[in-house]
Amino acid sequence: MPENEAWDVIIVGGGPAGSTTARYAAEGGLRVLVIDGRDPIGSPLQCGELVPANDEMRRLCPDVPDIDDLFRTPEHAISRLTDKMHIVPPNGKPLKFDFEGMILDRIAHDEALVELAISRGAEYLLGTRVERVEGDAVLLKDGRRLEASVIVGAAGHNDPIKIGHWEENVLNIPVKFVLMDGDFSNAVELHFGSVAPGGYAWAFPKQGGANVGLGIQRRLSKGRSLNDYADDFFARYGGEVTFRGAGSLPMSGTIKSFVKGNYLLVGDAAGMVLPSNGAGITIAMIGGRIAGQVIAEHVTIGTPLIEYERRWGRQMGKVMRNSKRSFRLGSLVFRLPDWMVNLSFNRLTRGIIWRAVTCRRMFWIL
Repeated sequence: MPENEAWDVIIVGGGPAGSTTARYAAEGGLRVLVIDGRDPIGSPLQCGELVPANDEMRRLCPDVPDIDDLFRTPEHAISRLTDKMHIVPPNGKPLKFDFEGMILDRIAHDEALVELAISRGAEYLLGTRVERVEGDAVLLKDGRRLEASVIVGAAGHNDPIKIGHWEENVLNIPVKFVLMDGDFSNAVELHFGSVAPGGYAWAFPKQGGANVGLGIQRRLSKGRSLNDYADDFFARYGGEVTFRGAGSLPMSGTIKSFVKGNYLLVGDAAGMVLPSNGAGITIAMIGGRIAGQVIAEHVTIGTPLIEYERRWGRQMGKVMRNSKRSFRLGSLVFRLPDWMVNLSFNRLTRGIIWRAVTCRRMFWIL
């Protein structure tokens, strides 16, 4: 790749947010380059791998258009389908809900998004890390300098564009998870209470096993480490661990602004994770499509980049506000002793809990 080659848009990070941005920007006729330090993209695994099915997404995010165009999950990237979600208090007696979901093979899923973006004309530079971004230039650690009209940060909470050009205080929840062999029920499980203070634990069934993990708020952990909580929770299932992973989720919701000059943030870098349930893959892709479309319009017809924030607000503002409210209330409830949390999970609160997890208004009169 020539050092002096110029692009319409350079995207730092090729995960779901970055590759989706690339796909739609390229569909708009732009010259698009994605830079990622990983090779291949998608490895190592960093999340719980659960996403709602497309029909479920239409219910969860009713203002997001063209769901089927956005989410084209190939069959080989789906490890298992589920139709139930169990929300489990400390006493182990779950509230059971219908929920159409897919537990992914996340590596295959991210590779499919890369292939889709490439099929639209985007190019990828893998195994290469970004040192910093200055003006219209992306400076690589190997000394190369690449220029673009628009530069997008899609590399998570440690994104170099975010670190260098944004000042945002966000709540990052550390997570640990494993892939575990064994027989698991068809239901996805979310566990709350002292098992994961300030966060939740999960068990998502996969073909021949499950993705099992948890995240906590350290300030509520009473001096115990994340490793302690994780080991205790993993021991409940007893299967053979085939992979161990860790990461961090931004749980404050979206940051105040996604746009600064010719820089944009998308995905985890922009806080596009629903705080009440930790959903990030599909939410990042919604943001990526909006970003890619607006960037294409900006370069070709002069649409202001701030239109990205406006469209996000119209499509996802209500869902994100509801999720933030639910997370704040949940953070208060889950500070209570387990016996009080058990009392709060009952037939009378069942509807409120489900509405909170699925980012709807918890109380119909509000």
